[in-house]
Amino acid sequence: MATHDEELKKYFKHSSVNCVLAPRYGSSKLGFIKQQVVGGIFTHHQKCVIVDTQATGNNRKITSFIGGLDLCDGRYDTPQHRLFQDLDTVYQGDFHNPTYAAGLKVPREPWHDLHSRLEGPAAYDVLMNFQQRWMRATRWREFGMRIKSKANWHDDSLIKIERISWIISPPSPEIKDDVITCIPKEEPSVWVSREDDPETWNVQIFRSIDSGSLRGFPKDVVTAKSLNLICSKNMVIDKSIQTAYIQAIRSAQHFIYIENQYFLGSSYAWPSYKDAGADHLIPMELALKIVSKIRAKERFAVYVVIPMWPEGDPKTATVQEILYWQSQTMEMMYQLVARELKAQELADFHPLDYLNFYCLGNREEIPPKMLAETDPNAANGSDKVTDSFKFQRFMIYVHAKGMIVDDEYVIIGSANINQRSMAGTKDTEIAMGSYQPHHTWAAKKRHPHAVEECGSRGGLRGAEE
Repeated sequence: MATHDEELKKYFKHSSVNCVLAPRYGSSKLGFIKQQVVGGIFTHHQKCVIVDTQATGNNRKITSFIGGLDLCDGRYDTPQHRLFQDLDTVYQGDFHNPTYAAGLKVPREPWHDLHSRLEGPAAYDVLMNFQQRWMRATRWREFGMRIKSKANWHDDSLIKIERISWIISPPSPEIKDDVITCIPKEEPSVWVSREDDPETWNVQIFRSIDSGSLRGFPKDVVTAKSLNLICSKNMVIDKSIQTAYIQAIRSAQHFIYIENQYFLGSSYAWPSYKDAGADHLIPMELALKIVSKIRAKERFAVYVVIPMWPEGDPKTATVQEILYWQSQTMEMMYQLVARELKAQELADFHPLDYLNFYCLGNREEIPPKMLAETDPNAANGSDKVTDSFKFQRFMIYVHAKGMIVDDEYVIIGSANINQRSMAGTKDTEIAMGSYQPHHTWAAKKRHPHAVEECGSRGGLRGAEE
């Protein structure tokens, strides 16, 4: 993964930066074996950056960034997705291709991702998520502070923005015994725009997380349910990312466009291995949406962009297993679509008219200087020159986690479409869902005609730049 977490902690050790490593520990309410499973297999997968930025006058405000980008090696890229060029400038010191062993002649692995910048109330929701995570990760440090003979708020490394007069902040949630008991109403002072502004956005934050990974979830069942949380045995669970995907899919009228690093789930309906445990509903919801549109004699399309294979050597058992589970998911979906086409006697239509999966790739000429440094036996099959280098092509690694519905609603976050990300009790995730109320197709009284990249508002033409 090249996260360099231990190096980072050492780098900041004698600075004013508070760096805390946060392993994924299982909830103390779980049994010993389950705690070991959670801690040994699952991860904290959220990717957040939160800063203060210029607001009106001399005031500051909170701005948050969430999405799929990790702050580590190999993630920076440009829309050109270079393979061989700019390696000594743009990508100097950041060459990354884990498909091959070191010492081989290979192209760099192009990286495709999605990230978002949030301002307004949603940015403060991301801050609250960080505060809840921080309080959990530093609980023993805080315990030590509490037994000091004298302490003041300066001793707490978690800055409380409501105590800083020049940073705009909404009312704090009502908290009793480290538990949120009431979420206050939105404060207009943190709004970025008014509701009647044609360019305003409505944004909501979603998560996959449980009470073992944060402090602040209510312990009372009634209060938890009022916050749309799930109460399991000895645990409170937020799996609103999966709920948001399902709600958006069910609301779709014309098309759905998905980019994700993985695509597997709804294993209860797979052709085989139905007890694999990847039971989240998103693939089934997509298939059933298509089925409902076929039955209604309405045009509908789903486009899914995934990497050609998960990161790493595609010959390894782990990667092959994931590819097999993905093929089971796709086969299940195509079977449902084909069955409905047959039931409706639509012989002129094919499942590919409704559901398509894509992988991205790139070709690029090798610069003459690099060719001159290459083993002259390459053409004769040198062991050090890979086929990807020889034929000057490689996949673009899709690490994005996003969905566009009808060119109207978008979800961007850290969650993959797999059980780990969608369960709420496994990997911790965060995402945002947003739309512009003045630019819905109902407001325009017309329908989208196709698809486009996330950077603008026109119709969707292709899966890449």
